[in-house]
Amino acid sequence: MNSSLIQLLVLAGIAVFLILRLRNVLGTREGFEPPREQINTSQRSGGPDLEVIEGGPDRDVLDHAEEGSDIANALIRMKSVDPTFGVSDFLQGGRGAYEMILMAFEKGDLGSIKDFLSEEVYETFAEVVESREKQGLSIESEFIGVREMSLYDATFDEATSEGEISVKFVGELTYVVRDRAGEIVEGSETQVKRQKDVWTFARKMGTNDPNWQLVATGE
Repeated sequence: MNSSLIQLLVLAGIAVFLILRLRNVLGTREGFEPPREQINTSQRSGGPDLEVIEGGPDRDVLDHAEEGSDIANALIRMKSVDPTFGVSDFLQGGRGAYEMILMAFEKGDLGSIKDFLSEEVYETFAEVVESREKQGLSIESEFIGVREMSLYDATFDEATSEGEISVKFVGELTYVVRDRAGEIVEGSETQVKRQKDVWTFARKMGTNDPNWQLVATGE
């Protein structure tokens, strides 16, 4: 048997081996691919997972309020009236609003936040700012961040469609009060002050105006 014939037989054997190997791989179903019958059934029914999600609890509410509580029920009614409303989205916006309103108040710049305050809250803030100015006091403040934030209360008025949500904030900031001479009369330039607030925001649900107003402040 000459060398050419031997090489031909070796190549033929390798080819047969590769064909059999390829057939074995392509002919198997491994991993997470379901049978075709299961795929077709899921496509027709919409899939069992979709039904569980649609019929399950609203985690957007229950992540922040106890199931069956008055707070949770109020939030659910708000969402039924205004499908664009989300509790987590509201709290995220509330964090930013807290910093914006608090720092504008400390600086006496109420004009920049007037649209975000109810008339009553604006008048209260304005009285405090005016009193500081009469005493010749100025405030230097730097916001460090929100250390804690949690949903405190929620109510919904079916007659007016007005929702109210109270949020508890624990903020950190540096705070210095100076007199006319520039002397520090309160606070410290280096010491971080922890401030606790409970703010209530209100909005008429289902309207085109997405903005909430601060309607009450407490501690």
